[in-house]
Amino acid sequence: MEQKKSIFENKRLVPLLALIAVFAWGCAYPLIKIGVAQFHIAADDIGGKTLFAGIRFLLAGIVVLALAKIKKRDFAIQKTDWKWVLGFAFVNTALHYFCFYLGVSNSPGSRASVLNSLSTFLLVFLACAFFPEEHVTKKKVIGCAVGFLGLLLLNVGSGMAAAFTFMGDGMIIINCLCSAFGGILTRVVCRKMDAVVATGFSLGLGGVMLIVAGLVMGGRISVVTPKGIFVLFLLVCISSVAFYIYNQLIKLHPVGQVAIYNSLIPIFGILMSCLLLGEPFVAKYILAGILVAIGVYILNYN
Repeated sequence: MEQKKSIFENKRLVPLLALIAVFAWGCAYPLIKIGVAQFHIAADDIGGKTLFAGIRFLLAGIVVLALAKIKKRDFAIQKTDWKWVLGFAFVNTALHYFCFYLGVSNSPGSRASVLNSLSTFLLVFLACAFFPEEHVTKKKVIGCAVGFLGLLLLNVGSGMAAAFTFMGDGMIIINCLCSAFGGILTRVVCRKMDAVVATGFSLGLGGVMLIVAGLVMGGRISVVTPKGIFVLFLLVCISSVAFYIYNQLIKLHPVGQVAIYNSLIPIFGILMSCLLLGEPFVAKYILAGILVAIGVYILNYN
């Protein structure tokens, strides 16, 4: 009897599943700002922000591993593969989100969400360098060029260059590098072991690393509010669902065709930042979002 394919193997469902993941990640931008405020973490409290991120990802990892256990996933990991798991957790969760939390909390949510899409284009071309089945094509070049044009628009305008800060925009750019290389590690690790289990360990172990780093830097969460707990719950759900879906897609489909949907995160990030944070609509943010959406269409057009 032919084994029934999972929904993640269905090519027609890739756009829908990818959109669910990127919408969740887009919502994370304003929620992080709200969460930091609710737990009374000061703008310059790097340790507190790192601790907050660590708690989120540790809980998300536990949720994913519990789901894997319920679904009777294979938890077997070869001893020689644990170095990949630890490296995956460090790059894709710990270092990635250490820079992400600092960057987002020190930059307007709309601006950060657009700038963060740089990781998408980096991953598309890194995949061509690391995996023989991925090739640089005219379609990829044009699609990424159009999308990247949206990023360039972010820096158009008087005073925009002076507004650049290392702790804001600089951290987002470093986060992009970690995200791109994390995408490469996702394909490698998920081919060595069950993708759901790998995702759970990446989130959980990365969360532990962030918690330790946060405590070492003197981070403390002394104020807890019901709204803060609810926001943390939402962020845990976002991490669990988005990474679960995204890593399954990366394992089963060409990296470029999946990763390019990440460039739609700015559109959702802009909308949710305006709705939840009251940030003003800026014309260049909307135009930048449209351009990266066009880039997605070009890369996936047949």
